Amino acid sequence: MKTLIKNGRIVTAVDDYRADILIEDETISVIGKTLNIEADVVIDAANKLVIPGGIDPHTHMELPFGGTYSSDDFFTGTRAAAFGGTTTIIDFAVQTKGEAMTAGVDAWHKKAAGKCAIDYGFHLITTEFEDGDEREMYRLMDEGITSFKLFMAYPGVFLADDATIFRAMSAAGNRGGLICMHAENGIVINEIIKRALAQGRTAPKYHALTRPTIAEAEGVHRAIAIAEMAESPVYIVHLSCTDALNQVREARDRGIATFAETCPQYLFHSIEDYGEGFEGAKYVMTPPLREKHNQAELWKGLKMDDLQVISTDHCPFCMKEQKELGKDDFSKIPNGAPGVENRMSLIYNGGVVENRISLNRFVELTSTAAAKMFGLFPKKGTIAVGSDADIVIFDAEKEHTFGVAHEHMNVDYSSYEGWTVKGKVETVLSRGRVVIENGEHKGKAGDGQFLKRGTCVNI
Repeated sequence: MKTLIKNGRIVTAVDDYRADILIEDETISVIGKTLNIEADVVIDAANKLVIPGGIDPHTHMELPFGGTYSSDDFFTGTRAAAFGGTTTIIDFAVQTKGEAMTAGVDAWHKKAAGKCAIDYGFHLITTEFEDGDEREMYRLMDEGITSFKLFMAYPGVFLADDATIFRAMSAAGNRGGLICMHAENGIVINEIIKRALAQGRTAPKYHALTRPTIAEAEGVHRAIAIAEMAESPVYIVHLSCTDALNQVREARDRGIATFAETCPQYLFHSIEDYGEGFEGAKYVMTPPLREKHNQAELWKGLKMDDLQVISTDHCPFCMKEQKELGKDDFSKIPNGAPGVENRMSLIYNGGVVENRISLNRFVELTSTAAAKMFGLFPKKGTIAVGSDADIVIFDAEKEHTFGVAHEHMNVDYSSYEGWTVKGKVETVLSRGRVVIENGEHKGKAGDGQFLKRGTCVNI
């Protein structure tokens, strides 16, 4: 099958030009100024941006947490991602304590099989790693799972001690893998939470007030120090504040292979959103929302490449029956929020329209850098001959308003309800197939393929 995209303005992380694109089956075969070629499908992209499909390297579909599960499964979550211009996700499989790493991956393959509307890969959340476990890690790497996440938070559930982190970093680094770190001092945070609850401080805002920025900064500092001793790169997930960002800056200035992502919630929301009542549960996520002054520094970090990626940490829980589990105790509110559908337009409006980042940098932060970081480039993350035809036709001038009534995530609220932004996804192609057109999903469950990723940090 041949598809021809005509008259568009093609923008990648490094390019900005006008040309036509010929897609044959799943890949881009020709790019030329004026292509007069017969095709089965012709898409007129005049006055539109033609950009690589977004890559969201941090999602949690069907994640068990706090006595419930995140409310998007692999169909509803990936379909919503497609509506928002994301054509690839990397989700987190979970090794529960006491089981093999491969068992966690097998469980996630079963969850995703036949459901995904777009292409997908897995990281593995690793809760245990002893001497000799590198054999199992390398087996997973051979199967295309080349990044592993460890936690310094959630004692008794996910938390790994420093020795475990060091062993995992050493093993991954030896084979070109990457450790993704949830960096917070969870041991001390738990003590602060106990004090708050003992004092009757149970409202959602105390989720933020018991997780100070210094706890995140300490975790980031320690993760970088362990990575330096292990002679391995490290990727800090969902970095939320200036204190933590300064640790990354200092390490990068010293030449340490340190990378980090942030998320839209930390760029657009702040601690004030928690308010005094239970409505603040919408914003209970970890790390929590921070004081507003952190936002300018995060944007600066994105512009200056101290931060390389914008992911979502999409982990939705409905207010009704899920967030309500913590109605009388903030520590029982499931941690997470929706966002996989909003990311591309939010970042275009807040970054490009508001002149915080360039158009090329927008593409890099939402697609190309993640492809390079996680072993998918140039198959994903760019528009080039031979690359997968994951393409978004983006109307840079069209305004639209966010709201749960017309979004597609399986959740009963939007943290951006009523926000009007400039820049809207019009058409989405996943490996050459139109999956979103005129506000309709044209694909089906199972269209997405599992991605065998290569070695990491090609950036």
